[in-house]
Amino acid sequence: MKKLVTFLFLISIATFTFAQQAAESKKKAPIPQPEVSETQHEATVNGKKIQFTARAGTMMLKDETNQPIAHFGFTSYTKNGENDARKRPIMFAYNGGPGSSSFWLHMGVLGPKRIVVDDTNFTPAAPYQMVNNDFSVLDIADLVMIDPVGTGLSVPVGEAKFEDFWGVDQDIRSISLFIKQFLIQNDRINSPKYLLGESYGTFRNAGVMNNLLSQGIAMNGVIMVSAVFDLRTLIFPPGDDMPYVVHFPTYAATAWYHDKIENKPKDLYAFLDEIRKFTEEEYVPALYKGDQLTESAKRSMAQKLANYTGTDADYWYRADLRVTNGEFFAEFLRDEGEIVGRLDSRFTGINMDGISQTGDHDPQSAAISPAYISAFLDYFYGDLKVSKDLTYTTSAGGRKGFKWDWSHQGNQRWGTQAAINTGIDMAQAMTRDPNMKVLILNGIYDIATVFYGVEYSINHLGLPKHIKDNIIMEYYEAGHMMYTHQPSLEKFKKDVADFIKNTTPKP
Repeated sequence: MKKLVTFLFLISIATFTFAQQAAESKKKAPIPQPEVSETQHEATVNGKKIQFTARAGTMMLKDETNQPIAHFGFTSYTKNGENDARKRPIMFAYNGGPGSSSFWLHMGVLGPKRIVVDDTNFTPAAPYQMVNNDFSVLDIADLVMIDPVGTGLSVPVGEAKFEDFWGVDQDIRSISLFIKQFLIQNDRINSPKYLLGESYGTFRNAGVMNNLLSQGIAMNGVIMVSAVFDLRTLIFPPGDDMPYVVHFPTYAATAWYHDKIENKPKDLYAFLDEIRKFTEEEYVPALYKGDQLTESAKRSMAQKLANYTGTDADYWYRADLRVTNGEFFAEFLRDEGEIVGRLDSRFTGINMDGISQTGDHDPQSAAISPAYISAFLDYFYGDLKVSKDLTYTTSAGGRKGFKWDWSHQGNQRWGTQAAINTGIDMAQAMTRDPNMKVLILNGIYDIATVFYGVEYSINHLGLPKHIKDNIIMEYYEAGHMMYTHQPSLEKFKKDVADFIKNTTPKP
């Protein structure tokens, strides 16, 4: 018996030692070096030929103690022949999600190549059309497309884990680290610097611009595409009327576009001013009264809401004058057996459930996603010569365990996390650097991040007038990805180019 106990003890010691050695071996295993493909290209932008260097792959990202934490994916475009790169603007750009890679902006508007889609219709299957992008930003700035960790080629290394990057503050930290390290490594720390983010990328922008400023890196300008700063403008919490209020003008704009309004005004912008006035002076007071609103007043308001949105007054009455965006998707064209797009309400799709309460898919996303994904991957591995052994992940949402941490340190001063809002970070950055300018691009038919919600957020930042004047608002007769619409694509380029020219110091 004593021998058996001794034998088992020795076995346990050996097992423990082996496991410990294996763990130490794994822990000390060398981190693979990042890979970058460098290629030479030419593009015609704004009628002029530009020679440029493309670099696509990963950079070793290090933490504040100089320890490797990620292979951080990016694609950069640098104009050749610049005598002093420090005088040339550099733009860092990303999409949102959270959890989306940057291929939408990359191939939709910013990069040297552009994917052509059949705007408001479903783009047919491959082969997809990819053309020279005459509206790229490369004539006015070098470009770095960023893929946050979990997307693109970006993955944690060393002792880091995905969850170290998946959260509001974690994301702001890692993106800021990448930008700072990229600027230093490429001798661009003294170049004019710009951020451009779309959707959640604007929520990120507000935090990154403040985070970098606290490290002594000021942005010349920040560009917000389809913005959101206060998450309450996207969701519909119980007892909170604000989301219903800020969505209503986009419902009305959608009805205007689809000719669902009697005696439709010819001027869209005059109509939107009318809707703003109605919303502020009539709709808001009615909602504020709650169940104290009289029966006749409720019936009257339901009729007005129906008239402005091409829907039924009884529907609004039964909804207690409050319709969520998902409910609107399904109801607006229910009699025609269709739903409208969340990202762009100009798009429509088939509704397979005639009694559904909410839309079951987004027609705009369904219409263009295959073209964008397939054509981008063809370009990434073909033209940019990225190793096919490296898997490009378009969305972190498909990764095991993906979960976003929505807490934000910037909101702790208010003693609550109930309403996550990085507009506070943007306001802090703009007041501490009065030279910083912000350009906000709004899609009128965007029901994902509604323009009136952006207006509400900006009007509630408490900024002094001379600081608020540094925020420029532009509007597009398209949706979330306004660049799928040719006139908006052209306006997008002009607005961004003018903004960069006006905020870059003259030699």
